[in-house]
Order: sequence, then C-alpha cells, then structure tokens
Amino acid sequence: MPADSTPPTTRPATSLVRRARKINRVLAQTYPDARCELDFADPFQLLVATVLSAQTTDRRVNAITPTLFAAYPDAAALAAADRTAVEEIVRPTGFFRAKTDSVLRLSAALVEDFGGEVPGRLKDLVSLPGVGRKTANVVLGNAFDVPGITVDTHFARLVKRWEWVDEATAKDPVKTEHAVGALFPKSDWTMLCHHVIWHGRRRCHARTPACGACPVAQWCPSYGLGPTDPEVAEALVTTQGPA
Repeated sequence: MPADSTPPTTRPATSLVRRARKINRVLAQTYPDARCELDFADPFQLLVATVLSAQTTDRRVNAITPTLFAAYPDAAALAAADRTAVEEIVRPTGFFRAKTDSVLRLSAALVEDFGGEVPGRLKDLVSLPGVGRKTANVVLGNAFDVPGITVDTHFARLVKRWEWVDEATAKDPVKTEHAVGALFPKSDWTMLCHHVIWHGRRRCHARTPACGACPVAQWCPSYGLGPTDPEVAEALVTTQGPA
C-alpha cells in the first residue's frame, strides 16, 4: 500500500498482528534467499518482464527476456520494434499477441510521457497501458525500493488461508493490499511479499498444500487442507517455483 493509496479505516486486532508477524519471521528464516524471481538489470526490464509474466511462470519469462532485451534494450528501442519480431520472441510466454501489444504500447508511453524512463511513483506507473497496481508494486518494491504490497494469486491465496483478511476483503485485491499492509510496518512490505509468494510456490500450493511440512502450520487456521503426514507432505515440497 504505497503512500498515495487510501489506508484502512479500522485498526487490526493485536492478536492478528502478532500472529501475522510471527508467520513472516518464520518464513524469513525458512526462505533466506527470497527475492523477485524475475531476472532484470534495470526498472525497464523489470516492468516489461512483469507484464510478460501474466498467466505464465517467472522461469519461462526469464528464458526469453535475454533475447528480448538484447534486441530492444530500452523503451525507445522497444517502442520502435517490429511487432512480428517481438511476437516471435515472447510467444513461449503465452497470449503473445496481447503481451506484445502491451509492451509496445507501454514503451511508447514511456517515451512520450516520461522521456523513456520508468517513473518511480504508483500513480504514474498505473497510467501506463497494461500496468495495474500489482505490476506497479512489483516495480516499485524491487527496482526503486519503495515499499508496496504485491497481491498476486499466491499472496491472495495464502493471506486468505491464514485469515489475515476476511472473505469480503479477499475478493478485492486493493482491499487485501490495504488490510495486509496495516498488519506490518512499511519497511517489511516488499520482503513480506517475497516470503509469502515463495511459500505459496513451494509449499502452500493451490490444490494440495504440504501442510505436514509447513513451518508455520501451528499458526495456520487452514491447517489440514493438504496432507498432514510429514513424509507425504514433504514429497509435495518443491525447491523452486513452477516451470
């Protein structure tokens, strides 16, 4: 929840704050290498990679971005790119025509409105074609060190399972962003998201969470959704996000 967004109107219960922060501390110990899993060298690369990551995996995006950025290293180059050539590069990420349209349009907007540079403010980022709050917060937190809550599918699933948000709030990513942000100091927001997302990709899976191999099981109201037998659960744990 960046500074220019609307804060929640009610203060969360102290017990919830304590439980949420304990979970985050344990996840930090469990995943000391947690970070953004998209490869990037600058804000422009992260912005484009994040847009391309929709409906696919970070590993698949990382496989094609070296080729993309070698050919089109900045917004001006990508804005002037041949559409067919870009489509062929991004094809493996799926929905390649729509994604090509998005990255070409946002590159053109960067050149026209921001001198080819990625802006470091939420309101400017979300003004770009194809860029919503989730993408903006990824870029702000990881390229500009501006705290933000990134509500992707993993984050939304886990905070609902942990009951950090109620049913009504869970249906709205912006409300979820605000509610979870109220549980933690701003300085924790970016790394909190990495911890939660890594846990969602490696243990707390959507269909069959590895409950019996979960380091935060004792604080989880949804414990038992997946197998609780340690050996069975351990077999579900992955060492990295999905391919």
